[in-house]
Amino acid sequence: MGAGHGHDHHKVSADSDRRWLAGALAVIVTFLIGEVIVGIVADSLALLSDAAHMTTDAASIVLALLAIRLAARPATGRMTFGWKRVEILSAQANGLTLLLLAAWLGYEAIRRLFEPPEVHGALVLITALIGIAVNVLATWMISRADRSSLNIEGAYQHILNDLFAFIATAVAGLVIILTGWVQADVVATLIVVALMVKAGIGLIRASSRIFLEAAPDYLDPEQVGRDMAAREGVTEVHDLHIWEITSGSPALSAHVLVEPDHDCHAVREDVAHMLDHEHHIEHVTLQVDHARPTVIGIGATEPENHCGEAHGPRHVPRTHAAHTH
Repeated sequence: MGAGHGHDHHKVSADSDRRWLAGALAVIVTFLIGEVIVGIVADSLALLSDAAHMTTDAASIVLALLAIRLAARPATGRMTFGWKRVEILSAQANGLTLLLLAAWLGYEAIRRLFEPPEVHGALVLITALIGIAVNVLATWMISRADRSSLNIEGAYQHILNDLFAFIATAVAGLVIILTGWVQADVVATLIVVALMVKAGIGLIRASSRIFLEAAPDYLDPEQVGRDMAAREGVTEVHDLHIWEITSGSPALSAHVLVEPDHDCHAVREDVAHMLDHEHHIEHVTLQVDHARPTVIGIGATEPENHCGEAHGPRHVPRTHAAHTH
């Protein structure tokens, strides 16, 4: 019953995420068409950069929607984890597009610093103000989805940066109207570029950690190992690996050695229960074996039934650590 409820909750959550993303996509595409026309008429790089950014916004949402659909597929054949990592590919693609777009806009902005075109400040201001309203609505819609998913967070960062871009563009349009200083359009673009670079690097760093099988930021492998070794009956924990299948789905595997007079099955259940309730790791694979009696003796060397090549540090109860020192 518990497992079925979890699947139902995930399905409802995914359906809700799709609805919010689709709503934001409709709002963005409608405005995007009008902004491109106004940007060309006003000859505003800031507006055209916003339009280019909104194009990637729309693409990022489409990508996120596709990723959600693929991630919902069951694990079959060679895809033993299913398609959940497609969401991480989507997040990394969003980060890369932000950086590539920032590079192009940065180059174009610097070029226009030396050859500023005539910019229609009034058109820029009016369009930017409408853009702020549109992006506030789209940002709110996506914020209603599950942002713990790196896939959805990638789409959210795109929209949020576009909101900042429109605010900067509105200020630039007002400055041009009041002072005639057309370079304000370029300054606004460079501000947007800086924000895009920051968001893009953050998304690539977070998604790369998952691809490299690194432990998630919110889990300390050393502390997890110590907590496992501290459970009653455990003499040692090694080959401890912690990674994320996709954002928010941590997994753990380890080799646990148990005192000869303790029940391996009971110890395994106790350790798994602790990992679930104290560290929120549900996907746990534990190899549990009885340790040889020599592992308990004072001054004992490596037990004979260790793995041939244990990966990572060993974790032992503090009392045993004190004996070995």
